[in-house]
Amino acid sequence: MTDLTPNDHPATPDAALHAIAANLAGAMSDDARMSHAHADQLPDREVLLELLEAMRELVFPGFYGPRALRQQEVSNWLAARLSELEPEWIIQIAGGLAYGAAHNRIDAPDMDQAPALTRALLEQLPEIRRLLSLDVQAAYDGDPAARHTDEAILCYPGITALFVHRIAHVLYTMRVPLLPRILQEFAHAETGIDIHPGASIGESFFVDHGTGVVIGETTVIGDRCKVYQGVTLGARSFEKDERGQIKRGTKRHPTLGNDVTVYAGATVLGGDTFIGNGAVIAGGVFLTTSVPEDHVAQAGAVEIRVRPHHGLA
Repeated sequence: MTDLTPNDHPATPDAALHAIAANLAGAMSDDARMSHAHADQLPDREVLLELLEAMRELVFPGFYGPRALRQQEVSNWLAARLSELEPEWIIQIAGGLAYGAAHNRIDAPDMDQAPALTRALLEQLPEIRRLLSLDVQAAYDGDPAARHTDEAILCYPGITALFVHRIAHVLYTMRVPLLPRILQEFAHAETGIDIHPGASIGESFFVDHGTGVVIGETTVIGDRCKVYQGVTLGARSFEKDERGQIKRGTKRHPTLGNDVTVYAGATVLGGDTFIGNGAVIAGGVFLTTSVPEDHVAQAGAVEIRVRPHHGLA
């Protein structure tokens, strides 16, 4: 489809189309939640995702982006790329801050902080790369099917999800509205792994397979933890205030210590649920209580019967 601007008129609309347009315009004015036709500053999702892809080139050079750089050229290329990206990030972060101001986000920084926040984000890239390097090694060490760490970078959805999360988490901690969630939901759609940008994740984290993993906003995960597909680290219930509205900003999701393994299909709920260092949560467990250090949480044995199928499919 050809991209159209508000000034493009490829055909003369008939009376029926005018009627549809009038109804749509009326719906827009009646429900501002579904229209920002008059907004002059908002983050641009398409541009933001292009910036994300460019950040991947900086973190994983050679795997993404140009592949013909000599070692002595890398630093100059990185500096030039950062110089290109910085003004674009400033625009997107400013859009997020403007959005926050328009929606009375009193915890969001002022728009004039966009250049400083952008520079702070870029200054975090070496640390983001260090953490991702440990995540890549954890994926290789934790999966005997992996033949090389290159496979983890190029093929594993868990590494893609963590790459996005570690950038989104920096923006989240800076209190930039909207941008972290846009990035998170892109990663969710791409990988099937849903990590809220507020979740705090330590070093050497491995998401094995990953499909259906959900990690909530106030989750805290220690170092060297491993979760399998279908794991939920979620909220047990939502407290409500005196007006009956959900309370926000409270600790709702569990904490995992160091060296914790959570097997496929397990559900761990609650802000006061703490999984101790070295603990193991068996597959399919539904857990709302804490687990001591170096303990295993598992469900009762299930009786399995094997019988002839008598020709039935």
